[in-house]
Amino acid sequence: MKIAISTDSGMVSAHFGRAPEFTFITIEDSKVVDKQVIPNPGHTVGSIPQFVNQHGAKYMIAGGMGRRAEAFFNQYGIEVIVGVQGSIDEVVKKIIDGTLEGGESLCAPGGGKGYGVDKIHTEADDNHDHHHF
Repeated sequence: MKIAISTDSGMVSAHFGRAPEFTFITIEDSKVVDKQVIPNPGHTVGSIPQFVNQHGAKYMIAGGMGRRAEAFFNQYGIEVIVGVQGSIDEVVKKIIDGTLEGGESLCAPGGGKGYGVDKIHTEADDNHDHHHF
């Protein structure tokens, strides 16, 4: 299982698009077998979901994310888990233990608007359930 986490100095970043880097964790048999920290490639519409997909991650963990960004991740078959806080080590331990729970997005609604791209409505907009790992 490969997971991408929006990170800032070893902690989960509150907003995935503004995170300085992404930490990619590969877990096999309840152990971390690979960890890579890669700088944010730039925040243009759809670029980060494509970047995460190219690195083979099936889960995107962040403090917060807008619904439109979630829809882009969903198009790649990547599950988004938001509302996560803490250190990378804490998050990985919870993933391995099966206790990681997502919640409400930590970034303010509309915080990413105003960049000349109209919001699209997708099924992801209608899904308000909390994600459980």
